[in-house]
Amino acid sequence: TLESSSFKIVGSTVTGTARSAVSPYISNLWLNGDMNVSAVAEATRASTNLEVSMVLDVTYSMNGQKLTDLKAAANSLIDMVVQDVQTPYYSKVALAPFSFSVNAGSYAADARGAVTGTKAITGASWMTGSSKTITGISRASTAVVTSANHGFQNGDVVYISGVNGMTQVNNKYYTVSNRATNTFRLSGQSSSSWNSYSSGGTIRKCQVAACGVVITANSHGYNNGDLVYIKGVGGMTGLNDQVFTVANKTTNTFSLSGTSGPSYSAYTSGGTAYCLAAGCQYYQFTDRDGTTRIQEITTCVSERVGSDAYTNAAPSTSPVGRVYTPSGVGCPAATIMPLSTSKTDLKAAINAYVAEGSTAGQIGTAWGWYLIDPNFAYLWPTASQPAAYTKPDLLKVVIVMTDGEFNSEYCNGVLSKDSIDYGGVKRINCNATNGDGTVQALAQCTAMKAAGVVVYSVGFDLGGNATAEDFIEKCATSSDHVYLPSGGGALKDAFASIGKDIMKLRLSK
Repeated sequence: TLESSSFKIVGSTVTGTARSAVSPYISNLWLNGDMNVSAVAEATRASTNLEVSMVLDVTYSMNGQKLTDLKAAANSLIDMVVQDVQTPYYSKVALAPFSFSVNAGSYAADARGAVTGTKAITGASWMTGSSKTITGISRASTAVVTSANHGFQNGDVVYISGVNGMTQVNNKYYTVSNRATNTFRLSGQSSSSWNSYSSGGTIRKCQVAACGVVITANSHGYNNGDLVYIKGVGGMTGLNDQVFTVANKTTNTFSLSGTSGPSYSAYTSGGTAYCLAAGCQYYQFTDRDGTTRIQEITTCVSERVGSDAYTNAAPSTSPVGRVYTPSGVGCPAATIMPLSTSKTDLKAAINAYVAEGSTAGQIGTAWGWYLIDPNFAYLWPTASQPAAYTKPDLLKVVIVMTDGEFNSEYCNGVLSKDSIDYGGVKRINCNATNGDGTVQALAQCTAMKAAGVVVYSVGFDLGGNATAEDFIEKCATSSDHVYLPSGGGALKDAFASIGKDIMKLRLSK
């Protein structure tokens, strides 16, 4: 009969003690009284902290049963890897789902940099001062306007409207010359062929030449020649969703070249001006068919370019790429998830995945590394921050899973000319800055392995695609870390095998 049992944990050693009462028999003779028997067993607990990042393909080719199979396999690995007891050693998992890009969610601005050139509009007008009443206009080689105490100066640009009789003068702007207290000439304008003036009319002074609209936006920072995109203006709604060239800029104002202010309704409130260069909220580009387009920045991210394209440099010094998409397209729904010890949260994120988009596996591969790299730690909540590579008793693992060849790369934050067509996503008229996606992904694999990361690769139902198979074989730490499952059962077995191998590594380190 078991009388008592106990467990004692000291560091990584677990000691279990059990005590029982045993009735002894010898040669079929029962001895008087029971014997007390005790046993002690000792085992070593997992002795390594564990940080695992799963790069998961959620592209449209995964739609249906394949995505269902992936969810089951990934969830089973989480059950194996994330331990219920997180002390004295922890085990955490991060998620990097990808399709035509990676959705960084609330971490996007810190990873790719905040948008620039977005300015609140506080006013929009074209005239200045009060309007003046016309009492006469002569028919002469140079028209003479009579307006008592008009206050205009030579060189001022004025707009005339509402004149009766001499209607040819209406709704045009003129330059003031030969001004006197109550009269001025319309410079270079003959009225000899016009109808005779009969009555009425109003003169308003324009703020800039051609009576263009002048925008007030404090400390806007735009320069003459810059392009701006106007949205959300009240009253003067004709400006909305239009692109204009900045002119006549001052610290707090600029005019919209080519506009005729009198053709717009009066401004009432609000509005925002956006620049249209790379790094702005909106980006104007020419697509591969020669059409000028404007697309908005998203919380998605693309490849990092330049000397840090395949390094783990912090995004604070070397931001990752932006992604601009057409209205209504946005980002893939699945977002990254930093390191977590919550099986519930990890599984909920995975179970919510939907299949959509084309395949930018090179971006997913990069983020698999970033999620467990200490240079990116400042992006995440404290509990999700990866440890330094030099931390004792630490194992970092990336699992890269895909079902096909990588076919979506970027140029200036837009799907490149040499990428595959996908839905409503328009491609820019330049090829991928970093070149082929598979080559990029292999460079990421090489770099993270050199940093000490153990890499597993899973090619799911690749159907004999030689390029995809080559990536799977070369990305992994070794041939023992390569899996090429065909079918849902084999995929689950592959993830289970990876989970067991990770736990063996955790025990052996």
